[in-house]
Amino acid sequence: MNKTNAMRLLDNAGIPYLVKTYEYDENNLGGEHVAKIIGMQEEQVFKTLITKGDKTGINVFCIPVNSELDLKKAAAISQNKKIDMLPMKELLPTTGYIRGGCSPIGMKKKFSTFIDETALLFEEISVSAGIRGCQMILAPQYLVDFIDATICDVVKFHAKN
Repeated sequence: MNKTNAMRLLDNAGIPYLVKTYEYDENNLGGEHVAKIIGMQEEQVFKTLITKGDKTGINVFCIPVNSELDLKKAAAISQNKKIDMLPMKELLPTTGYIRGGCSPIGMKKKFSTFIDETALLFEEISVSAGIRGCQMILAPQYLVDFIDATICDVVKFHAKN
């Protein structure tokens, strides 16, 4: 497998990580499916969401795949009055990544990034490696430090059925 830009950036910084690849399935886009395939708890697999604030523009949020971004909390923590999800058609031109393969590492520009505080409960978490079907597993503090992220509470959790 070829290294992604996100992997090369971690290599250059000397940050250790593991790579887990899986067969990408259009019918199973959910992160819960990814967690099961790579053998991690859903709470440890983080999705990368891109938002646009009315004051600060683009903001990045990394949250567990089994949770939902709380837009009120996200707006407050990013110093916006209102925040919305970035329209899908703007994802690639803004970040350089596509849906299902958006990594918090190696976007076209450096954006303010916020990681849900639950990341620090684990020795390792998983984030996209920058392409569909590939996850990187690393220590959450390495990720926080490398991308200069803010740790905060930005989710609302859903109870399992």
